[in-house]
Amino acid sequence: MTMMTREGKQFFLHCLLFVVLSYLCDCHPHSALHNGSRAASNHTERHAARVAAEVASYTDVAQKIIDLAVYGAARNRSYGRLADFTDTIGNRISGSHNLEMAIKYMSNAMTQDGLDVHLEPVKIPHWVRGEESAEMTLPRAKSLAILGLGSSVGTPPEGIEAEVLVVESFDELKHRASEAVGKIVVFNQPFVSYGETVKYRFSGASEAAKVGAVACLIRSITPFSINSPHTGWQDYEDRVKHIPAACITVEDAELMWRFAQRGQKIVVRLKMGAKTLPDADSFNTVAEIKGWQHPEQVVLMSGHLDSWDVGQGAMDDGGGAMISWEALSLIKDLGLRPRRTLRTVLWSAEEPGGVGAQQYFELHKANLSNFDLVMESDLGTFKPLALKFTGSDAARKVMEEVVKLLAPINTTKLETEGEGTDISPWIKAGVPGASLHVEDSRYFWFHHSEGDTMTVQDPKEMSLCSALWATVAYVVADLEDMLPK
Repeated sequence: MTMMTREGKQFFLHCLLFVVLSYLCDCHPHSALHNGSRAASNHTERHAARVAAEVASYTDVAQKIIDLAVYGAARNRSYGRLADFTDTIGNRISGSHNLEMAIKYMSNAMTQDGLDVHLEPVKIPHWVRGEESAEMTLPRAKSLAILGLGSSVGTPPEGIEAEVLVVESFDELKHRASEAVGKIVVFNQPFVSYGETVKYRFSGASEAAKVGAVACLIRSITPFSINSPHTGWQDYEDRVKHIPAACITVEDAELMWRFAQRGQKIVVRLKMGAKTLPDADSFNTVAEIKGWQHPEQVVLMSGHLDSWDVGQGAMDDGGGAMISWEALSLIKDLGLRPRRTLRTVLWSAEEPGGVGAQQYFELHKANLSNFDLVMESDLGTFKPLALKFTGSDAARKVMEEVVKLLAPINTTKLETEGEGTDISPWIKAGVPGASLHVEDSRYFWFHHSEGDTMTVQDPKEMSLCSALWATVAYVVADLEDMLPK
C-alpha cells in the first residue's frame, strides 16, 4: 500500500469536506439560499391560509349582522334615526347653537342605547353667514341666488356694485389681469370632477384679489343644477387682500358668460353680512363597546355631525354619523363583544377642514400603535358598492378576506385609497384606513346645498351601508392579530 504524503492527506480532507457540505446544501452551491426562500414562501402561504381560515370562521356572525340590519328588527333603523335627528335639529354649521344641540341629542340618544358615551372638548371655527343678496343690474335686472363661502369676509354695509369680468379658468384670469382691477370676477369654470374643480372654490377669492378684483362669484361646484347654489369652505392666502366670495348657480354663471361673449357690459350689486367670530367651544362625541381582551386597542368608525347652514345635512354627513352609531347598535343587539374596542367618533367642524378630528389626533397620537383601523363615511350612504382601503400589502390581504364576508349584500370588492378628511392624519401616520364607496353619481347634485335633505336618502340603502360598516368593524376588531402596519 502506498503511503499518502501530508499534502495528499490535506487534499483528501478538503475533498471530503466539500462532499459533506455539498450534501448538506442539497448538492447545489445556492441551495441553502433557495431552501431559505422556499421556507419563507411556505411560511407566508401558511400564514395567508391561516388568516383566510380565521376570517372565514366569521361567516355565520357576518350573516347574523346582515340579517339583523337588512331584514330583521333593525331594518331601516339607521334611516329612522337620521330622519328623527335631522328633522329635530336641522342644519348644523360649525360653532352654531344647532351644532351644540346636535351633540347633546346624539350623546343622549347613544347613552339611552346602552353605549359607553363621553364628550371630548375641541375649539372650532365660528363663521356666520348673515344676510346676503346679489342682483345683476346690467344688461338687465335679475336677482341672483347666492351662498357666501365659509370664512368669507362681508361687503361694506352698502354693498359693492361693480362691473363683472367673466373667466373660465385661472389661466384666463392671469391673461386678462389688467381687465380685473376694480371688478367682480365671475368664475364660470366647467365641472371636471369635484377634486379638480373645487380648487376654484378654495382659491378663487385670493386669485381674484391678486389681480385687483373687489369680489368674486364662483360657479357652484356641481355637475347638475336646478338653479340652486352650493356653498363650502374657502381659504384666503396669507398676505393677499381678503375680498368677499360667494357661489352662484350654474345657470347664472353661464348666463353672464353668454352676455360677456356678446360683448355686453355686466354689472352686479353684492351685499354680504358674513363675519368670523372667535373660535367656539365644542366637542367630539364618542361612543364605544369596550374590547374584552385588548380594550386599549381600537377600531374606529366615524362621520361628522356638523353640516352647512343650508338643507338638513342629511347626506353630508348625517348618514355617515348614523351608520357609525348603528354599527355599534347592531353589535350590541346581537350580544357580541370583540377582542378590541369598537369606537364611534362623531366629529365636530369637518366642513372647515377637519378641525375637530385634527385635535382628536393630536390628543391620541401618543397611542398611535393601538389604533387598528380607522373608518370614515363622508361620501354619502347610498347603495354600497365596495370598501376603499389604504394600508400595507399585508393588511390589504387580510381585508380582501374580510370583504368576502359581504357576499350576501354583493359588496366583496376591496378598492384602493381609503379616504376622509377626518381620518387622513391617521392614514398619513401609517394607520390602516377605510371608507365607503357608494353609488354616488348624485352626491354632488345636492352637496352643500338646500337640496341636502332626507328626501335624497333611501332606507334600504342605509341599511346595507350599516350592515357593511358593522361587519367590517366587528371582524377586524375581533381577529386574533391587529392589521399589519
